[in-house]
Amino acid sequence: MAEGLEDLARTDNCGSLRETDIGRTVTLMGWAANRRDLGGVIFIDLRDREGIVQVVARPEASAEAHRAAERVRLEYVLAVVGDVVARDEETLNLDLKTGKIEILARELHVLSEARTPPFPIEDELVTSEDVRLKYRYLDLRRPRLQRNLRLRHQVCLETRRFMDEQGFIEIETPFLTKSTPEGARDYLVPSRIHNGCFYALPQSPQLFKQLLMMAGFDRYFQIVRCFRDEDLRADRQPEFTQIDIESSFTRPDAIFDLVERLFARVFSVAGVEIERPFPRLSYAEALARYGTDKPDLRFDMPIADVTEEMAALGLLTFPDLIAAGARARAVVLEAASAPSGMRLRKINEDVWLKRIVADARLERRNLFTLRATEEALTNLANKGANVAVARRLLDAAGALKDDVVMLAVDRPAPLAVGMGMLRLAMGSELKLIEESARRFLWVVDFPLFEYDPSEKRNVSLHHPFTAPLDEDIPRLESEPEKVRAKAYDVVLNGSEVGGGSIRIHDAALQARIFRILALSDEEARERFGFFLDALQYGAPPHGGIALGLDRTVMILAGETSIRDVIAFPKTASAVDLMSGSPSTVREEQLRELDLLVVER
Repeated sequence: MAEGLEDLARTDNCGSLRETDIGRTVTLMGWAANRRDLGGVIFIDLRDREGIVQVVARPEASAEAHRAAERVRLEYVLAVVGDVVARDEETLNLDLKTGKIEILARELHVLSEARTPPFPIEDELVTSEDVRLKYRYLDLRRPRLQRNLRLRHQVCLETRRFMDEQGFIEIETPFLTKSTPEGARDYLVPSRIHNGCFYALPQSPQLFKQLLMMAGFDRYFQIVRCFRDEDLRADRQPEFTQIDIESSFTRPDAIFDLVERLFARVFSVAGVEIERPFPRLSYAEALARYGTDKPDLRFDMPIADVTEEMAALGLLTFPDLIAAGARARAVVLEAASAPSGMRLRKINEDVWLKRIVADARLERRNLFTLRATEEALTNLANKGANVAVARRLLDAAGALKDDVVMLAVDRPAPLAVGMGMLRLAMGSELKLIEESARRFLWVVDFPLFEYDPSEKRNVSLHHPFTAPLDEDIPRLESEPEKVRAKAYDVVLNGSEVGGGSIRIHDAALQARIFRILALSDEEARERFGFFLDALQYGAPPHGGIALGLDRTVMILAGETSIRDVIAFPKTASAVDLMSGSPSTVREEQLRELDLLVVER
């Protein structure tokens, strides 16, 4: 039979008691994490969000408390009144912060009974994620997830403190807004009052934060929930949280400085120091050196262009491929960690051909490998290669004696992606990644547009309100593919954790951008009329950034999935296994909205 609290009031948390509390009488409340009956003396590990403390129920100390302890099972909710006493020397548990004391129970009350959990409430858990998510309220009792969510709280709290100190005002923007699709799909919300009309849940507060700059608030921020109806990955959710920032009369350097100081501040809550200033790479440099616009700088291994050397090496097929527009790119595996010839062949078969070739949409061609030894050069000469050119190739790739060069020849764009994937695979394979490091990077000078072959038009690489570099504005109509943006991403350990730009504040320039995006004046006004009107009333130069809170906390906590730093996440298929959403709704609800569900 469960009991109520009545006149009981908790005096302390389980994990907060120490040797200095010996002699005190305390009232604790929590869950039974473990129970042991040793010849009539019952030990219960009592757990709350602050930790675990051992409770001892002895019949000679309190027969009533001992009788209550006999019926306790795992995850029962208990209230314990008892004395803090020192543990015997032989029973000390130095792995626990409370391991030098225990609670001698005077009273023990069962506040709630519990069924046997479907998995143990412990950090080292071998259980499918689907089971964990179905019983998320139990999963969240685990100390690891409690630490993660507390860290998330601390990051949010420190962010608010820092932004307030910098003169930023937190302003809430609407969740029910207008659908202005340009990129990911919107989540739509039907209006009951306005038949046939829909709100959209915001993918970002982008237009509202720009309007706040036009309203004269000067410095805005918000820790805001956003929604995108897109295909999911381990680091994406249909609803996510970002730290949204916008500032008037600013330049990229000022935003970089602000964000770097913000990251230094929030990372300090976990005792992590980060190096400032963050290095910067242009988008073109990042692709050339690392094969991605979000390179992981926790290990070296840059990608080298060896096209000229492969064209002149003297081996068949390569010159013709390069003459037809292919490029040759290489990475170097240092001698100390370079795999054997047999392992290199397996990497070619299992990593390159079976995975990377398909993912990067490459032609199905083998990797070419060359070890920087005289024996390997001799073997190459026997196949008709020019040894002098081979030596130049090793130099161009940056290979030293006994290093191994791995290279591929293919179309430039997919080759860059494929070599970036190979670099990451080799960094992991050879254990080159400094797991405890936090390496930040700014990627700048993105293209303003990219061509979408399915729509047969240019689309914005970021969003249509991003300003072009001043020197590239004359090329907008004549060479739009060469126009660079005043856009920037901040990258941490190979993950994009933020992106932003300087915005367009000139109405005429914004109209030009819309026309390049194949939006007619009528369509632009239908979608963005309120915003275009606002540009006519004195818009200050402004810019900002959105930082991914979920992804940042994931990396800071040392997790590999953002689901482990979100209280109630969705699965990779956007399903909440615990509540059973999304779900069907009653017919009368659909009728109220004049909606008809069509089966597909």
